[in-house]
Amino acid sequence: MNENRELIEGIFQQLAQGNSRALGTAMAEDCRWVFPGSWSWSGVWEPRSAVLDGLLRPLMAQFADGYRNEADFVVADGDRVVVQARGYATTVSGEPYHQTYCFVFRIRDGQIVEIIEHCDTALVERVLEPLR
Repeated sequence: MNENRELIEGIFQQLAQGNSRALGTAMAEDCRWVFPGSWSWSGVWEPRSAVLDGLLRPLMAQFADGYRNEADFVVADGDRVVVQARGYATTVSGEPYHQTYCFVFRIRDGQIVEIIEHCDTALVERVLEPLR
């Protein structure tokens, strides 16, 4: 089996159990996270410290009961791994946050160097506070 696919599948096994730190641990120092498009969260966070401090920590702080993310399927081709996934949480204001994602990961030397996230942007705009 593809090592890159195994890496990402292992991360999603941890995310499904509520261990959101598994993803950050697998990121390279020069990792970048991209929200494409033209909505309030569109942009690029890089390097790893900006991903963790500017994106993931503020995002996770908006959830009252933790966060789980389960992979529906994983497809790997070379240094790219694509995951369709579902996220589950409740916001601190009591709103359900049941998200659908498509993540495109790029792996280099066993570490994540890029994450492109596609998600239900209308849900984000409706129930989450802007990050910037």
